Amino acid sequence: MLQNRNFALRKIKNMFRKFIAFSLLVVIALSCTKTEEYVDYGPIDKKIIQDYLAEKGVTNADSTASGLYYIIHTPGGDAHPTINSTLKVNYEGYFTDGTLFDASRLHGGPSTFALSGVIAGWQEGLQLIGAGGKISLLCPSALGYGSGGSGTVPGNTVILFNVELISFTGPVIE
Repeated sequence: MLQNRNFALRKIKNMFRKFIAFSLLVVIALSCTKTEEYVDYGPIDKKIIQDYLAEKGVTNADSTASGLYYIIHTPGGDAHPTINSTLKVNYEGYFTDGTLFDASRLHGGPSTFALSGVIAGWQEGLQLIGAGGKISLLCPSALGYGSGGSGTVPGNTVILFNVELISFTGPVIE
């Protein structure tokens, strides 16, 4: 009887050792899988924007600390919207190759939206003009649709918007 018990214990020990060995192999295999490397698109996007501006001969573009480039064509009124304002705009969105990917006219005319509900490039840029103002915004991907993209806009894409701020309601910056 003692012999049967020792045999059973040895068998259990062997199974336990095999289980531990198999578990270690699984852990090692999983830890060796390749993970995606992080790419900082900020400098890449900046070069794309600067090359675009040079190619178009644009010398009057300004930029913000966030990397947004903008050209104010018409400043509009003295009062400017805040992040909590609701805006009515006409706009066109382009890729830097000139391809139109969106426009308010494609949706039946002027668009109305809360400034807090749009991409960061618009949130920052549209506070720079007043009602009646017109601005071009060159948005690096981080201020556009990011790495995930949206609709027809692939991830990590620089986008250009021409926006006319028709009117706005809500808080103002004077």
